[in-house]
Amino acid sequence: MGELLNSGLLNVASLAISLIVMIIGLALWFFVNRASSRTDEQIELLEALLDQQKRQNALLRRLCEANEPEEKEAPKAAAEVVNEDEDDFIRLVAER
Repeated sequence: MGELLNSGLLNVASLAISLIVMIIGLALWFFVNRASSRTDEQIELLEALLDQQKRQNALLRRLCEANEPEEKEAPKAAAEVVNEDEDDFIRLVAER
């Protein structure tokens, strides 16, 4: 009679462990699935943002090209003065 009782308890214990493992597995699946769907939504939003930024950059480039003045001699002279100032700054930096 003891053998029948022990085998019945082992079956119940085995069934209980299986149910616990299944519940833990389902909980893990739920959280992983939820995180995955949120990540997918974030990726879609980031791709939409990137598309909008590309459009804005293209519009800004067109505006800059449309408003760009014709090159004259004066801006080149200003650029040379800036380069001379940069050389002076480099001379001020102590060498190691």
